[in-house]
Amino acid sequence: MENTQSIRAAIIGAGPRGTSVLERLLARSAVHRAGSAGALKVHIDVVDPYPAGPGHVWQPQQSRLFLMNTQSFYPTLIPEDPSLPAPLAGTSFDKWRERQQRDPLPSLTADERAELAVLESNDFPSRALYGRYLRSTLEDLLDKAPDGVTVQFHETSAVSVRPAGDGTFDVGLATGETLRTGSVVLALGHIPSRLNPEQRELQAAAEHLGLQYFPPAAPADVDWSRIPAGEPVLVRGMGLNFFDTMVQLTEGRGGKFISGGGRLEYEPSGQEPLIIAASRRGTPYRAKAALDGYYPASVTLRYLTEAALERFRRAGIRPGFDHDLWPLLHRDTLWAYYSTLVRAQPAAVPDRAAFLAALEEALHPHAHSAANWEDSVESVLAVHVGPRHRLDLPALAAPLAGRTFGSRTELDAAVVEYLLDDARRSALGEDDPVKMAIGALHHGRAVLKTAVADGGITDASWVAGLRGWFESFVEGLASGPPALRSEQLAALARAGVVSFVGPDPKFGVDRRTRLFTASSPWVEGPPAAARTMVEALAPGNRVSANDSPLLGQLLADGAVRPRLMMTAEGAPVQSTGLDVVPHPYRPVAANGAVTGSMYVLGLQLSSNQWGTAIAAEAAHPGYPSYRSGQRTLRDADEIAAAILAG
Repeated sequence: MENTQSIRAAIIGAGPRGTSVLERLLARSAVHRAGSAGALKVHIDVVDPYPAGPGHVWQPQQSRLFLMNTQSFYPTLIPEDPSLPAPLAGTSFDKWRERQQRDPLPSLTADERAELAVLESNDFPSRALYGRYLRSTLEDLLDKAPDGVTVQFHETSAVSVRPAGDGTFDVGLATGETLRTGSVVLALGHIPSRLNPEQRELQAAAEHLGLQYFPPAAPADVDWSRIPAGEPVLVRGMGLNFFDTMVQLTEGRGGKFISGGGRLEYEPSGQEPLIIAASRRGTPYRAKAALDGYYPASVTLRYLTEAALERFRRAGIRPGFDHDLWPLLHRDTLWAYYSTLVRAQPAAVPDRAAFLAALEEALHPHAHSAANWEDSVESVLAVHVGPRHRLDLPALAAPLAGRTFGSRTELDAAVVEYLLDDARRSALGEDDPVKMAIGALHHGRAVLKTAVADGGITDASWVAGLRGWFESFVEGLASGPPALRSEQLAALARAGVVSFVGPDPKFGVDRRTRLFTASSPWVEGPPAAARTMVEALAPGNRVSANDSPLLGQLLADGAVRPRLMMTAEGAPVQSTGLDVVPHPYRPVAANGAVTGSMYVLGLQLSSNQWGTAIAAEAAHPGYPSYRSGQRTLRDADEIAAAILAG
């Protein structure tokens, strides 16, 4: 008589992370069926109010002006690790793109076909098209689902998960239905977040004074038509969400960017507002360099390497970020800059061979103590490199620091100069020393993701170093938009459609004039003022500030808890993510118990993993790949294996 095993699992969240778990469950179920005499019945409930595959962020219906922050060759939903069970269907986004160009799906819309017709491997696709890839891949997977596996999608929200008393869970849905399941996967992605005190004050003032306040939100969720044409609008934040705001309020309203005379110009439609942009740095993120791969091929890490991490492990050292890891990456950054400088600008360093030999000696980790290696480097630079060609990392991240401006007009001119210089450097790609220094930081992030995961560094250095200063520093340099966006912003500023507030802005409300205000201590003149304010920021990824009914219930019931970390002074601080134990990641309850059949994947792992928001990285032959590139897919595989073993 055949032995039949029955397994039920619920995946809460149907975006890329939840879909990865579903893909792994299908792949592992097929392996089980092929290699076992016993039958396996698996039922998977997938719960999300948004369509499965794209989920919330990657909706195919959103504006095609919203671009991904990675090129076509980068992302994948499908693992390429040969040690994992083979996928039943699907490819990377880039291979899917090529297939659609050769043999397009009949269901593709005219807009999707038009984008695909001109989209190349090095181009930045729209988020809408990536959502179409996710949906198409899910459909292919479901077509290949093995016998005995059923999948049911519930386009609604999960509002509760509670133990049912017999090793199972009851998942409560917003419809009033309850699902009984043996395992629960929390793949919640971006969740609503409560506003901070300052944002609540601004929102309350707007309601009282008849102003418009747009809190942090996914750009696809914002009703941009509510922002009136011809009026000022204050926009806080100049990261990636800012460029979505910028393009939606300009090109999205009929304006046109026109190439001519060696630079980009903007032709207004007359429907634009006057965008007044502000951020702590006073400038947007630096643009990505023009490269053939995700990482610059001319940069190879010499110091922050897997071998260096292994040396720490063998010595029984849990490294600190500022003391152990950053000095290695700092060396790599300096070497990338100066080795590119002597290659691309040979006149900058007269005696190139002697300089590189001396620099290499000064950078060697064992040649000098941690206290004086930077002094040794400075001594070498003083002999060989003039001040104009030196690397100033802090200045790269804060290009307006130490400057004052007599007016916002003067500031605007300085920001345009910065934008055009940055775009010029991006166009030089591997031949620009600044962009290759940033490229080393980009390489280093991939190694750091492995180094710091699962308690790989001390709590104190996670709080004060990695998250305390390095994260914002490196994001401003290495997580920027395509260079085209910098050129467009410069064109908009020259056309008078965009202006800037300046560094360290202070926001407020003038109740007498009934206006939002923003001013910088480094810019003279009256504050900028507007009846509308937009927070060009993503909702905060902090579980303790969540506004999710489900996560709120789990926290209130004590089924999960935020992770506490200890500062160098011994004070506990609440970190951004859930407290979990690996592997696979299972949440720790308020009483310290571990819930054996509940699993966490994605953004809520931000206290165990760093950089949880980015997609999995497809293999790109001829270019470096790092273990961290497909970490989230391996996490999904571990979850699937644990569910089926249960």
